[in-house]
Amino acid sequence: MVELEGYPDLVDPVMVAAFEGWNDAGDAATGAVEHLEAVFGATTLGGLDPDDYYDFQVTRPTVALDGDDRRTITWPTTRVSVATGTGGRDLVVVRGIEPNMRWRGFTAELLGVAHDLGVEMVVTLGALLADSPHTRPIPVSATASDPGLARQLTLETSRYEGPTGITGVLQEACGRAGIPGVSLWAAVPHYVAQPPCPKATLALLRRLEDLLDLRIPLGDLPEDARAWQHGVDELASEDSEVAEYVRALEQAKDTAELPEASGEAIAREFERYLRRRGDEPR
Repeated sequence: MVELEGYPDLVDPVMVAAFEGWNDAGDAATGAVEHLEAVFGATTLGGLDPDDYYDFQVTRPTVALDGDDRRTITWPTTRVSVATGTGGRDLVVVRGIEPNMRWRGFTAELLGVAHDLGVEMVVTLGALLADSPHTRPIPVSATASDPGLARQLTLETSRYEGPTGITGVLQEACGRAGIPGVSLWAAVPHYVAQPPCPKATLALLRRLEDLLDLRIPLGDLPEDARAWQHGVDELASEDSEVAEYVRALEQAKDTAELPEASGEAIAREFERYLRRRGDEPR
């Protein structure tokens, strides 16, 4: 069972969740929730009992030495923290590892936490490998668990069919529980799958800003994303086949997105610019 250290009063709370593993190409999704925890000084409330959901021969605990050279074990788990003072809605941040078993019980516990904390919406973050050129903005798809919610937030309803991860199970559980659920997925270039991918993490956070109308301090992340892209540029320049493949992806991407160039994407970027400009000291 989740053991929370108190139940704080929160302002219009939104749960933001990401899990290591199948749902987390380039560590982009867990990188986003770790960033939220850091920039907002999130306070840990508790975690799920790892004995209930993890096979320790598959997801092994780790051992380390503390300051007194005593050995300590860190068990794989999923933790819940709260970020307040965001200047908008408070965040209930869920960061963990995709469980190895009892997924229905796992999601039921998380939704129990959401209920206890008065969560009004659940946003799951994910990342997948895709035919996406590293030189272009990382695409982030946004879907809602309910057609009515999709219309309200100007999102799509998911049309995906096939194998799913814990984020998909959690989204489906939100729909059955009557909790609004949104899923954001970043498309990480498959030819640079080695984590981390700060450009994809940055894309997820910017899309989350738009969704929640919330300013998220980005710190060094934009510079990290530029450095990552520069590093991939150098690697591609050393291999003519990779360089040609990237050019083909760029052409396909640019052709596909021409109709959007003068529409919603520009409006969204301008709104983000105004929001950040309004927060700058004068």
